[in-house]
Amino acid sequence: MDRAAVDTKIRSIMEPFNKKGVEINDSTTFAGDMEFDSLTVMDFVAAIEDEFDIIISMNQQAEIESYGQLVDAVTKMVAE
Repeated sequence: MDRAAVDTKIRSIMEPFNKKGVEINDSTTFAGDMEFDSLTVMDFVAAIEDEFDIIISMNQQAEIESYGQLVDAVTKMVAE
C-alpha cells in the first residue's frame, strides 16, 4: 500500500476524532493542533491498528507527533 492510500484511509479514520474541524496536513500535530488528550490518542491508535492490522508500540507512539509522521510510520509498517 502506498503513502497516498494510507493517507486517505487515515484521514477517514481521523474524521470523527477531528471535533474542531482542524485542516489536516503533514505538519498538523495531535497534541497541539488537534488537542488530543491521552484517551483520544488511545482510541485513535486502536482504530488505526484495527484498520491496518498493525501494532503501534508505546515507543513509536511517543515519537509520532505530527500527521505526516503517522502516515510515514503506518506506510512503513504495512510494507513490512
